[in-house]
Amino acid sequence: MTPPISPQTLTFWRRGHAVTLDNVPADRTLLEVLREDLHCTGTKEGCGEGDCGACTVVLGEAVGGKLQYKAINSCIRLAHSVQGLAVWTTEDLVSAKGELHPAQEAMVHCHGSQCGFCTPGFVMSLFGMYQNTGGGQGIDRAQAQVELSGNLCRCTGYRPIFDAAQQMGSLPLPAGCEVNETATVAALKQLPPAKAGNYLRPTTLTRLLQARSAHPEAQVVAGCTDVGLWVTKMHKRFAQVLDVTAAEELRRVETYPHHIAIGAAVSLHEAYAALVSERPPLKTFAQRFAGLPVRNSGTLGGNVANGSPIGDSMPLLIALGASVVLMRWDKKRQAVAHRELKLEDLYTGYRTNVMKADELLCWIKVPRPVDTEFLRVYKISKRFDDDISAVCLAIRLTLEEGKVSTISIGAGGVAATPVRARQTEAALLGQAWSADTVMAAMAALRAEFQPISDMRASAAYRQTVLGNLLQRFWLESQGLQAINLESVSMEDLA
Repeated sequence: MTPPISPQTLTFWRRGHAVTLDNVPADRTLLEVLREDLHCTGTKEGCGEGDCGACTVVLGEAVGGKLQYKAINSCIRLAHSVQGLAVWTTEDLVSAKGELHPAQEAMVHCHGSQCGFCTPGFVMSLFGMYQNTGGGQGIDRAQAQVELSGNLCRCTGYRPIFDAAQQMGSLPLPAGCEVNETATVAALKQLPPAKAGNYLRPTTLTRLLQARSAHPEAQVVAGCTDVGLWVTKMHKRFAQVLDVTAAEELRRVETYPHHIAIGAAVSLHEAYAALVSERPPLKTFAQRFAGLPVRNSGTLGGNVANGSPIGDSMPLLIALGASVVLMRWDKKRQAVAHRELKLEDLYTGYRTNVMKADELLCWIKVPRPVDTEFLRVYKISKRFDDDISAVCLAIRLTLEEGKVSTISIGAGGVAATPVRARQTEAALLGQAWSADTVMAAMAALRAEFQPISDMRASAAYRQTVLGNLLQRFWLESQGLQAINLESVSMEDLA
């Protein structure tokens, strides 16, 4: 029997005080709470899907005794996920005397606002940058573009907003606009824990798995960047929600001799940072995965478990040979049970997988790189930033004496699930790495999948692009440069 939608109390820190709200349903969004309950109407609702950034707010969490700031989309973030955190909206930046914060003042000086609807979201992203760079110091145009990629503006053309990002560090910080981090961290520790209700957010792995066993019908969230769309766009209601992101064990990236293990509660931003530290060529791809607010909220575990055929993480992880660890609470043994399988074997169909009702995806294990590997991942989308892929292709290759010794290819946007191109791999394995071999493999790759036509691309386009990307991979393996957007710098275009 589905439990009723039972409201529960929500408490977070704002403007130097604890905010406590009663009767907040488990599936209510943070934007709804801010605008409708707290009347923070400076935070705007634009797209309702985490795409435009008009709803951006900044969260503060005590991590290792320090305050960690994250700009996030409040429209698709469930309100109870900010229990025990600090929240800043655009109304919170002005001093008691009405003086503007440098993030706001810079937008005025640089004429970064026209119609103004998107401006509060940009200001909050700028505020997050300001706090994370020690007062806006050292921000260049490239960093501004990356960190503002989740905010869209239809008026200014972005140049004055990038100017504001670079100039805000040179403006004085009025008294009353500063954040007392020591006091805020201390205050967060004193906030009461979440009261019992239908929004479940266990703080240990064991309790999380026990909760999943007891409530297999609960909607699992791990950042809510997709489930949030089901609430805002499909008007789904969830009587019970199980949030994995507070389980302490799953908030870590662990390094072992032959692999790294990324917990299911690690944000996309932090997970990709770990992958980039192991494989620097992934940096541009990592920055193109959505915008920063989505990467700050979403998790790699949630992206993989969701299994969207156009999710960008899975083709890359498939090419890297990643595996997933599924865990459950064994009631008979009163212990945790687990099983491990290759990531491409997780999926059975469109957004369906082999997980049992009481299982959760808890870890993603990624093999560490070898010196001889050549890796590339390509994202094809209508917009360069903050867009969903029409095609995503990841290829990992090693050669021995001029022949293909290992090859793994992951693809997205070409089938009902993220897939491994096994037939194309077979056509390449053991063959001389030559133009003729690649030409034959291009034909095999185009024939291996039967993609559909949709709003992002036609089936014929997707098949053609698959082969073209393999050819690009070949050209790059031969040392050819300047054949993709990674070679273009913001400074050259300024």
